[in-house]
Amino acid sequence: MRRDQASGAVIALAALAPAWWLARKLKHAWDLAHLPVIVLHGSDGLEVHIRPLGCAIQRLLAPDNEGNVDDIVLGFDDVGAYAADSSPYFGVVVGRCANRIKEGSFSLEGKKYQLATNNPPNALHGGQRGFDKRIFAFRQYTTPEGDEAVVLSRTSKDGEEGYPGTLQVSVTYTLQKPSTLKMFIEAATDKTTPVNMAQHSYFNLAGHSSGDILGHRLHINGEHYTPKDATSIPTGDSEPVKDTPFDFRQERRIGEAISTLADGFDHNYVLFGKGRHAKFTTSTHANSSPQLAAELFEPRSGRQMKVLTTAPGLQFYSGNFLDGSLTGKGGIAYERHAGLCLETQGFPNAVNESRFPSVLLKPGEKYIHETHYVFTTQ
Repeated sequence: MRRDQASGAVIALAALAPAWWLARKLKHAWDLAHLPVIVLHGSDGLEVHIRPLGCAIQRLLAPDNEGNVDDIVLGFDDVGAYAADSSPYFGVVVGRCANRIKEGSFSLEGKKYQLATNNPPNALHGGQRGFDKRIFAFRQYTTPEGDEAVVLSRTSKDGEEGYPGTLQVSVTYTLQKPSTLKMFIEAATDKTTPVNMAQHSYFNLAGHSSGDILGHRLHINGEHYTPKDATSIPTGDSEPVKDTPFDFRQERRIGEAISTLADGFDHNYVLFGKGRHAKFTTSTHANSSPQLAAELFEPRSGRQMKVLTTAPGLQFYSGNFLDGSLTGKGGIAYERHAGLCLETQGFPNAVNESRFPSVLLKPGEKYIHETHYVFTTQ
């Protein structure tokens, strides 16, 4: 189709569209274009840029062992790109349920719920317009300790993306001393509903434009992982990592480990030695306070990041589906393994699996998920 034909088709389609639909689209585009950047400054040169769309961490600036500052998360310059269907969830908070739900369905209190199968045949990261594509209200403030912080909040209405219950959600980011980015998520509901949110930043401690993460060294505080089927739905078992490619109990170079896997890493780890007993915890309270889940080290820059969390699971994703087709910040094409995710979470498909920690939130309860990212240099 020629350009003039395509333009004519768009104009014709717009002419047929209801006025309310066009008004909503135009308002959404205007809102995206005018979203502010929330900047938090921390000690030791740490700085984070946050967007109200999806609570996205757009930039995370951190010094290396010589004092040089780099942006260590993948992302886009244009905030509108975060709302596109092709967006790989760079830096956003995903929900109402992170990760996959088998065939996009679950039964709750005698009723079956059907979600969008946006990752066929399964539901992924909250649906077609999950939390990552919603605009949050925000309030920036300084804590009594002198740390800069922002709280972002929204109401997810009953039936949004097929989920039951009206959910009140808040996400708080705080830059604490020394060199710690703290994320604190709270939620409450008026009906029983599955809730499992996760922060989905892609990290590259050498800098977002530096190439792949295969030279990074990783330690995961998990003795078990949850095997999955061909559609990435866990089988329900928890298997020991010992003598498998998934063994990161001792710090290990990612490139060495990934060479034994055809598709790279995209697996959930059972944290804190809980193994098959993890089902006796909840999706957010494996610990009452954040404990060490993982450590990531990049030898060239000397940057090290520790991840501490209250959640029972950690999804390690090695950026397998990046293929150079996405243009990121500064015009960088993000190739395969350009970044990695360490997503603290409840287990995938837990709403359908009794052997996993429950992700159900009931009226009168609070969902609390706390994760700390601690940055140092060696």
